[in-house]
Amino acid sequence: MSTLFTKIINGDIPGRFIWKDSECVSFLTIGPLTDGHVLVVPRQEVDKWTDATPELLTHLMAVAQRIGQAQVAAFGAPRAGLTIAGFEVEHLHVHVFPAYGLENFDFGTVNNHPDPELMDASAEKIRVALRDAGHGEHVPTA
Repeated sequence: MSTLFTKIINGDIPGRFIWKDSECVSFLTIGPLTDGHVLVVPRQEVDKWTDATPELLTHLMAVAQRIGQAQVAAFGAPRAGLTIAGFEVEHLHVHVFPAYGLENFDFGTVNNHPDPELMDASAEKIRVALRDAGHGEHVPTA
């Protein structure tokens, strides 16, 4: 049975994509810690990050770094936060988000009702920053 993320990757459930390549995708989460919070998700259904191949983890981290750099540029954040929790969906995913302080790492503070227009605008800000950084070949249109 497909995971929730596989359904998003396959287009069965809508997603606000900011990155697509042959190994992974990235889209905004529906429960952001900060505006612009995205998930980097392998196309392959891997449950735990400890079960992924070193090559896949290396690729996910490289993509996460590019996205984090774009988030810092797009949102003026002092840092990009990164974490792997793995309890919400049984499909490996890396959380990457603009971080302004340690309080932004508290999953108890997620916004469970984000404004759809703000999410659309956040996704586009990240897409523009990724294109400006030379990654346009991986950036889908809205």
